[in-house]
Amino acid sequence: MTASLDFGYPWWLSYGHLALVAAFGSLGLWGFSRKWSQWSLIVLSTLTLWAASAFLLVHFGLNINSVPALPTQNFLRAGTGKVLDLGAGTGRSSVMLLWARPQATLVALDLFGESFDLHFGHSDTPQGRLFANLKAAGVGQRASVVTSDMRRLPFGEATFDGIISSYAVDHLGRDGVKQTLAEAARVLKPGGELLLVIINGHDPWMRFAFGPLLAHGGFRGAAWWQARMQEAGLQVTETGTVPASFYFVARRYVRKLLMTASPW
Repeated sequence: MTASLDFGYPWWLSYGHLALVAAFGSLGLWGFSRKWSQWSLIVLSTLTLWAASAFLLVHFGLNINSVPALPTQNFLRAGTGKVLDLGAGTGRSSVMLLWARPQATLVALDLFGESFDLHFGHSDTPQGRLFANLKAAGVGQRASVVTSDMRRLPFGEATFDGIISSYAVDHLGRDGVKQTLAEAARVLKPGGELLLVIINGHDPWMRFAFGPLLAHGGFRGAAWWQARMQEAGLQVTETGTVPASFYFVARRYVRKLLMTASPW
């Protein structure tokens, strides 16, 4: 089933390091045959080993072309409910959630605009690419696709039991983050949960493979994201790390009405 999944990541992200292995390795072999200096050959050998190591990390550590595991079992622990995927892209996190929670349903939301084209290439039917992956994963009957800006959600208050978002909100500037988290809090039911996954720009393996290239908002740090969720009315209940990323589980505050007995 997973063989037919295509998340559409660009070639340079999936195989760019392998191309560098071929380039540096070939140049090193040619330099060896031409009797280049020892230091030149050491540099080329080092670059070849780095590119090979980074390729293995991307494919077997980050596993970007496969469906990741849910980073925590504490999200939507009841296993049922209606979930919103903010910035669903081509469906990697949507499939993750629906595989991990087989009794849940999901709305996959994306603007399918310039940012989508930049990351996954232009398509005349980007929504179709997303739904094709959901169908190939065997979860299409439990999902629907909505085209909208996650900063202005087209849903009423308290619509969803849970919200997930992976590597989407961190593309936004400060104001965009605040708008999106405020909207997430609005459409969550009281006590509903948000699972937010962010690229960790300080992760040593991430920096080893890509430097600052894919950091997105990951350099803001976990404390910055916790503060923004607190401002939006979301209480962080769990934080953790997964390869190259950190995640948060947050719950919408349940406002309790305090009853005071009248002295009269």
